Amino acid sequence: MINHNNYYDKVKSIDFYNLPEALKKGNEYINKATSNGASWEAYHGSDAIKKVIDMYFSKLNEFTANNHKAEIKQHKEEHRHQSGKEIMKEAMIRQGITNPDGSPKKKSTKKIQSDETDSNEKLVERIPEEVRFIRRFLNLNGKTKTKDDILRFINALQKAILEKRIRKTSTYAKEIKHIQESLIKTFNSMRAKIKLEITDKTYNEFKEAATGEKVYPSVQLIKKYINMNGKPGMKEKAAKLIKQMESAAKRRKVTKGDAYETSLQKAYNNLKVFIADKKQKELQIEARELNGLNGLLNGLDGIDDEMPVRKSAVMNSMDFANLEFDTLGLQGKWQELIGDPSRNFTAMVFGKPKMGKSYLCIDFAGYLARNHGKVLYVAKEEGLDMTLQKKLNEKHVVHPNLFVASTMPRDLSAYDFVFLDSVNRLGLQPEDLNRLRALNPSKSFVFVFKTSKTGNFKGSQSFQHDVDVVIEVAEKGKAVQMGRFNQGGEMEIF
Repeated sequence: MINHNNYYDKVKSIDFYNLPEALKKGNEYINKATSNGASWEAYHGSDAIKKVIDMYFSKLNEFTANNHKAEIKQHKEEHRHQSGKEIMKEAMIRQGITNPDGSPKKKSTKKIQSDETDSNEKLVERIPEEVRFIRRFLNLNGKTKTKDDILRFINALQKAILEKRIRKTSTYAKEIKHIQESLIKTFNSMRAKIKLEITDKTYNEFKEAATGEKVYPSVQLIKKYINMNGKPGMKEKAAKLIKQMESAAKRRKVTKGDAYETSLQKAYNNLKVFIADKKQKELQIEARELNGLNGLLNGLDGIDDEMPVRKSAVMNSMDFANLEFDTLGLQGKWQELIGDPSRNFTAMVFGKPKMGKSYLCIDFAGYLARNHGKVLYVAKEEGLDMTLQKKLNEKHVVHPNLFVASTMPRDLSAYDFVFLDSVNRLGLQPEDLNRLRALNPSKSFVFVFKTSKTGNFKGSQSFQHDVDVVIEVAEKGKAVQMGRFNQGGEMEIF
């Protein structure tokens, strides 16, 4: 069922080009009303807009449901009078096993190397970032993709370039430039969907660059093992991973003398114990082993660089006491107010109007921009007007790393810290904020809330328990921190 919570996820699979004109208009209306999904403030704040959009949702749900039923009915009618041989023949053609005339279909040469190691491939611990993007680009060939699919690829590539994981001096700079220009050109000219075709010349040139290296099979297996740690419902996956390990040894893809043999054997033994113990609900990797594996595979392909690996649910207190956590390293008045939070902290700031919330947040945004990374300040409350400019100048926070906006952009990949001033004016609900954090696990967020006449912030009170830092500006020019890093910290704002 399509609604305002899932609209932009659900419509990715809908081809609006072939929809009735009324539904096309509805999609255009919702894009305009929400700034392409950036803010649902108008929807939540206006009964008239909400009524129009809800009616559109109803019509779109009805159309997609009827369309799906019609497709099923047509499919059944087409097959009702077919013999078993005809049905089998059709299935084999659809799966690419045979041609329409019944002859065997030749395997396409346009395919990235399979998991079998070619004699010319070099085994490595990590595939270069550029090669990973080249392979991803080649895998688009002959496939139909939406505008969102292409945009995600472009954003990922540009993020890698901005973070200097891909440099101008790279051996593959020419290929990366071609990919970027090709994708941008495709995105700007396409409608809802497009089938991508890469010329034979480009494909063959890029394939030569993309298939020279292969990650050690043992490293691939260890990464799968680490990614299962502490997660519920992993028994079936653990059993499959054991079979994959045994198969790799049997087929001599992993042999004695492999650089990762000892670590792989430990992982195998732990998986066997996990499968055998019916009381053990989650795979638990001991702290010492986990730290060793993280050091061994730090930053390698398949380990999420942004999302820290979840620690074992049960740890010895001495092991836990020796763990080192990655903190932001706040200094001066900000350390006195907040403490020293982790790099992906979340904070909420609330207080009555004209008490200094925005001044506090702009000052903090400037400090983070000068010392810790790129900052986006979404000033929905004031917009990009003279009052915001005045605050920026008075606090002397203007900096190349500080960006301002009046609405929240859909792509936050370029920023390390995001301020939303205010959550209420942006029309965001607690579930929207939780989704935002889940989609950007490595970023820090500062949420600014309005307060009611009684002094409580507007919105679900439960959200206060979900953030790391809670700052109240209860009286003019004074901030008090009630979070988990420095309970009771205070600061003068002006």
